[in-house]
Amino acid sequence: MGVASQKAQSLPVAITTATKFFGSPNRIYMQIDCKQSKVLGFLKTGERKLFIRNDGGNIKEILPICVLDFYVHESCQRGGIGKKLFELMLNREYVTPEKLAYDRPSSKLFGFLAKHYNLKQYVPQNNNFVVFNQYFTGPLQHH
Repeated sequence: MGVASQKAQSLPVAITTATKFFGSPNRIYMQIDCKQSKVLGFLKTGERKLFIRNDGGNIKEILPICVLDFYVHESCQRGGIGKKLFELMLNREYVTPEKLAYDRPSSKLFGFLAKHYNLKQYVPQNNNFVVFNQYFTGPLQHH
């Protein structure tokens, strides 16, 4: 699944592998078809220290939970698996979508976040993470 995610995002290497995952502080959520013993989708999270320029031009150091990799197999996209995985992650991480950072989100992830959570406005960053403007408003939610 990590290689499938890599190809779908046109990345030079897979960012989610068993070797990289085990021993890391990251967490992974999976949707598995038990009858066929196959993974249908996964979402990997973890905290990262980031320096982010907000919409006012100020640089802030933040330590958000980050969506590091999110992939649903092409054969079952647009069937609710991604939404189910994302909602499970939000509940388990005690966070709302606007209080997350997203590592190199794909156009599909941008569409997903706009459709389901009305997240659209952000300041482009040099580090390729996306932090939506709503991150800086309201109470900070973190575990």
